[in-house]
Amino acid sequence: MSIRGLQPGLGGQHYGALVSDQQPPVTAPIPWSLPRWRAYVAAAVLCYTNLLNYMNWFIIAGVLLDVQKFFQISESNAGLLQTVFIGCLLLSAPVFGYLGDRHSRKATLSFGILLWSGAGLSSSFISPRHSWLFFVSRGLVGTGTASFSTIAPTVLGDLFVSDQLTRVLAIFYIFIPVGSGLGYVLGSVVTDLTGNWRWALRIMPCLEAVALVLLILLVPDPPRGAAEKQEEAVMGVRSSWCADIRYLARNWSFVWSTLGVTAMAFVTGALGFWAPKFLFEASILNGLRLPCLEEPCNSQDSLIFGALTVVTGIIGVIMGAEAARRYKKVNPRAEPLICACSLLATAPCLYLALVLAPSTLLASYVFLALGELLLSCNWAVIADILLSVVVPKCRGTAEALQITVGHVLGDASSPYLTGLISSALRARRSDTYLQRFLSLQQSFLCCAFVIALGGGCFLLTALHLERDQAQARQPGTVPDPWLPTHPSTSSALDRPPRGSKRLDWAGRALRPAPPMPPGAARAGRGCDRSVELIGRAPGGGRVRQQLSERRRRIGLNGGSAAAPAQ
Repeated sequence: MSIRGLQPGLGGQHYGALVSDQQPPVTAPIPWSLPRWRAYVAAAVLCYTNLLNYMNWFIIAGVLLDVQKFFQISESNAGLLQTVFIGCLLLSAPVFGYLGDRHSRKATLSFGILLWSGAGLSSSFISPRHSWLFFVSRGLVGTGTASFSTIAPTVLGDLFVSDQLTRVLAIFYIFIPVGSGLGYVLGSVVTDLTGNWRWALRIMPCLEAVALVLLILLVPDPPRGAAEKQEEAVMGVRSSWCADIRYLARNWSFVWSTLGVTAMAFVTGALGFWAPKFLFEASILNGLRLPCLEEPCNSQDSLIFGALTVVTGIIGVIMGAEAARRYKKVNPRAEPLICACSLLATAPCLYLALVLAPSTLLASYVFLALGELLLSCNWAVIADILLSVVVPKCRGTAEALQITVGHVLGDASSPYLTGLISSALRARRSDTYLQRFLSLQQSFLCCAFVIALGGGCFLLTALHLERDQAQARQPGTVPDPWLPTHPSTSSALDRPPRGSKRLDWAGRALRPAPPMPPGAARAGRGCDRSVELIGRAPGGGRVRQQLSERRRRIGLNGGSAAAPAQ
């Protein structure tokens, strides 16, 4: 028996081990491959499902007045529908992230589609006496959509790489604004055609059944890291969920980009909830409309804002993805820099849109559209950042964590905080229409400040991006950041390609080990024989450890067993 190269341990950690000479050598797995046309077909199916996913987010908003009349619920309870939806999404996203990193992603996605389509269909048959069941069904729909939002981007990350991934993610995230707008349209159009809002909820499951069949037949479940040629067998045994969280907490590119995404979600949540009301009241101050004294109120401003969201979303996502693809060729930090510049430019646009609204509504619309365009430039780019700085086997957890933080601190809280500030300002002023508008306008100003902070977060992301990308590309990356790597504790499978630098967990370049001096190899073989003989004796474990330490000193001190000079 002899001391061999160190073998990989649990969780990607490496420990010395005595390995028999007769042990079969570790063989690299056969590379996984997929025809290019199959990958693009799978991406098309995921994009179609993403469209249905975001239509579910806003289909109730398109028929909200009808839902209120049917179930006899108040305004506050109507707003609770979206709170329940997002709350269940937040609670279930980490669970689906955990499952997506450790089990079949295809099965998890199929379960999510079945859950949200079944819950949506059943909600259309609830009687007015059981309105609480409708809230439960919306929570189940949110739980099902969490599976897709968490896992689908990681599947695309394992089917495409480099410029192809950037383009595919751009198309994938285009369906966020498109699906949101179509959710409003489908709900209102179906209600007008059938005279019953519940048929909108019955049509969606038919479309989702098609998506489920296409998912099962056409979407593969690639090995994690397949696009980067990092097979699961090479990457070692799965680490624990707590180890994944610790790894992500020390991945500064992920941390700062998540805070930047949270700032974006904060602003988009406040705009989506309050902007139609703000624009309606601004049009009254400009003399374009009369105050709304009885329902239904004029919804023209809501339709204009929704159209702006769809158009600027499509153009912005394409512009951001193409700019990132081209700029990456000359600057490896292009993605976070593009996000930072777009958010920093959004802040003055949003400020001017708010300030000019009482006097020039057209200018307010122009700057608001420009701000939404700049915000939309980031949706595909931030997904590309996450996939590039996180090791493949932690990406599902990373997506879930980013979704949770972004929604909790972003669009789940910003509408309430904006309204709370507006109410606090209104309580100190006279009860006039102008003062009510000014209170809402000034409460919106915090969004300009938050979006500027988001730009600063992406600037900090750029400082750490290259280091974290280099670490994520290493097949032997240790998911537990508290255990640093070292060349003397890595297996042959974990060695980087020739000519590349090996980094520790903090991104520092490791110095190569000094060459073995003459006589060290002969002395080492003597130690091997000693280890074999003494290791067979009772209590020989401690002596064996001492001899192993002596052999290491021999290699560092020119064949002498003396301790190194201090």
